[in-house]
Amino acid sequence: MQLHTRDVRQDVRELGALLGDVLEAQTSTASFETVEELRQSAIAYRKGEAGSREALYDVVADLDPETESVVARAFTTYFELINLAEERERVRVIREASQEGTLEDGILDTLDALRDEDVDEDLLERVLEDVLIEPTFTAHPTEARRKTVKAKLRSIANRLEGIDERRLTDLEHDQEWRHIIAEVTSLWQTSQVRNRRPEPTDEARNVQWYLENILFDVVGEVYEELEEEFHDEYPDLDVPKLFEFRSWAGSDRDGNPFVTPEVTEETLERQRSVVLERYSDALKRLSGVLSQDATRIDLGPELERSLKADRELLPVVADEVDERYPDEPYRQKLKLMRERLRRIEDVRPNGYREPQELMDDLAVIDASLRGTGAEQVADVYVEPLMRQVDTFGFTLASLDLRDHQENHTEAVHEALAHEGIDYQSRPEEERVELLTDAMLQEEPIVDLDEPGDVSETAQRVLRRFQKLGEWQREYGVSAIDTYCISMTEEPSHVLEVLFLADQAGVVSLPDHCGLDVVPLLETESALNGARRIMGTLFENEAYGKALAARNNVQEIMLGYSDSNKENGFLAANWDLYKNQRRLADICDDFDVTMRLFHGRGGSISRGGGPMNEAMLALPNETITGQIKFTEQGEAIAEKYANPRIAERNLEQMLNAQIRARLNAIRQPEEHVPDAWVDAMDTMATTARAEYRDLLESEGFVSYFEQATPITVIEELNLGSRPASRSDERSVEDLRAIPWVFSWTQSRCILPGWYSLAAGVEAYLDGGGDLDTLREMYDEWPFFRSTLDNAAMAIARTDLEIASDYADLADEELRETFFPRLQAEYESAEGLMLDIIGRDGLLKREWLEDSLRRRNPYVDPLNLLQTHLLAQNHRTDEEERTLRLTVKGIAAGMKNTG
Repeated sequence: MQLHTRDVRQDVRELGALLGDVLEAQTSTASFETVEELRQSAIAYRKGEAGSREALYDVVADLDPETESVVARAFTTYFELINLAEERERVRVIREASQEGTLEDGILDTLDALRDEDVDEDLLERVLEDVLIEPTFTAHPTEARRKTVKAKLRSIANRLEGIDERRLTDLEHDQEWRHIIAEVTSLWQTSQVRNRRPEPTDEARNVQWYLENILFDVVGEVYEELEEEFHDEYPDLDVPKLFEFRSWAGSDRDGNPFVTPEVTEETLERQRSVVLERYSDALKRLSGVLSQDATRIDLGPELERSLKADRELLPVVADEVDERYPDEPYRQKLKLMRERLRRIEDVRPNGYREPQELMDDLAVIDASLRGTGAEQVADVYVEPLMRQVDTFGFTLASLDLRDHQENHTEAVHEALAHEGIDYQSRPEEERVELLTDAMLQEEPIVDLDEPGDVSETAQRVLRRFQKLGEWQREYGVSAIDTYCISMTEEPSHVLEVLFLADQAGVVSLPDHCGLDVVPLLETESALNGARRIMGTLFENEAYGKALAARNNVQEIMLGYSDSNKENGFLAANWDLYKNQRRLADICDDFDVTMRLFHGRGGSISRGGGPMNEAMLALPNETITGQIKFTEQGEAIAEKYANPRIAERNLEQMLNAQIRARLNAIRQPEEHVPDAWVDAMDTMATTARAEYRDLLESEGFVSYFEQATPITVIEELNLGSRPASRSDERSVEDLRAIPWVFSWTQSRCILPGWYSLAAGVEAYLDGGGDLDTLREMYDEWPFFRSTLDNAAMAIARTDLEIASDYADLADEELRETFFPRLQAEYESAEGLMLDIIGRDGLLKREWLEDSLRRRNPYVDPLNLLQTHLLAQNHRTDEEERTLRLTVKGIAAGMKNTG
């Protein structure tokens, strides 16, 4: 059976040709020929048909400002279109493998693995009861594309899907292609660069789009496939809730003064409206299906009782329903349910108070249908809606609040000082004691409504907690029930948040705690001090009561980004691995269930890479079944913009988490040979020292500023959050995203590999051997995942291009740092190939093909960018072109930060 009419080569070829036609029509033949000359010269060099890039340099040097802009737009648009072609190819591979039954890491693969492990139904039910996967969407500014541009690209993608998957007449095909031509023309005429910084509400709407338009529908399909495939092997299996979606967009206050209570409230309101509208639409569609005549079926007593109860709640509406739908009880029930949904957001009484009430009504309909022999109708139309309500509730995605610990400390200090209590000068132990006593007494100590004369920072924090109580009363506790504390270093940093929540009435010990308080451990000192921090909290009387009210589950967030920026790739990964095991031991000692929250970014150096592989590489001790992780920037679009890819992504994560939890149940403690641990300790220690020496070398910050486009990136309107934490210029002050983004742009992705070779060489020089490292790679998922991710960063690095960026730096700085980076890169590349035992760095052939296809088209953008960066004075048009090269390279590399 032929599922598709095209392939990726045809898509790339025809989209590229179409862009050329549009370029020539919209600019001039001369501009088109210039772009073609650059393209052909770059391809010739990459193929080895030209001995140097001199032809490229010559063309770029002779460009006038207007043609520079055309070149930047041409190659940027090309990558946007090629990304669509590759997305289409991913869908083809998924569909064809699914049809052939060869799709790896999916639902069928999960079932095969369970059969191989002889897992009975009782054990599987235990595993599934433990599993809860929580992707958490952030507004971190790594998405370089405008929303308008994304909308046009999505329209083109939908047309490509139609051409590829439907049997069309020649006329129909030509009509579809004309629409694509029109969209590409419009795309060319649309500005790629934002003229304003997006606001937090823009970012929240962006996240909501994926939830509303993709994941809302896909989730039901994943459950449906799981139950269908598992039915024969496990006929009585009851599949519980396995997914929950969360968001930081509109609620993450850390480093972003623009996320105000008004923004959070608007986000909560809109998310509720969006999800209620989706439910209402679903019930309306269901009404079109459930037209059964009451005189022909036995509804069952439960549905009759439910209808009677609704009529008592909504007598006027019930009369209208009886008149409109005589003898059609399901339609009567559904109309009354829609009315109760509408009343959630207005002043009229008897709306649904909580999602469970809607679930109960759907369950009554489901049971009634099954009682009439209409199981297929229930399976196809009612069951998926029940899964949606279970997953998305009345919130669409629960919000996490987040702020920096310093702000909470300042707010507590000032609020208590107004009451005559000295908090600031107290040592840590006395702070803990004061906060504990305050939470255990019945009356509040501070008045959040009238906190007195406090600073702007304190006022913002106190008002946020005061509003938190209002939000939970209006939207439900589950709508916003998590508070993450950045840069947690002490137990008091956690207790301060719990104290403020207590003063706001969100916490009322011992009976109620409406908040998970989540320490974010991201520095070396915090991770190494985890037992002191968490042990103090678990032994604390007030915190213990709060934990008990939250089912004794402690969420702990690990920061991959800042850990990497502080320690380097290899050392950071090893620290995170060890500290995850340490945290698991601490929680186990206090009989607390741990839920790790992995603060992963899109890039390799910030914890990126395939999420399912990362799940399988976690230490067994940490796999309680519940897992939470951030999804951000361009990774959101890559994973969730296309329904089939989104479904595939969820299935892969579910496969990994089921297998990982099963393995952890059977082997609670992961056995890692001492020789492997010693090897990692040796490598990480040297790697950290080498990395820190680089960052702390005199002149390195200046080199970074001169040899990357960081100053341009800081001015881009990527997100609502500032790029730096303060006005100081240091690597420590710079946020991890622009740090990685800058190195990626310059094709020297050192955050993903620098000091790796130094660490490995130290181990080998100290008596270690390659055979041990090869054994570690073959048998230890953590080590294999770490090296595979580093290999990807090495493969995406191009030091010949990076050399052009290095030439922008002062000669002394260049000669100090670039040879050092080059030597480390070359050593890392050679050692990696020796260890992993492959001919090439990448284990995925499609990724090699993608890089080979992209590199010749990224090169002209890099050369144009360095050309513009080298100019001391740029016109406004040249500044816009420079910013556009950043967008284009990001699209070409399919990565920002």
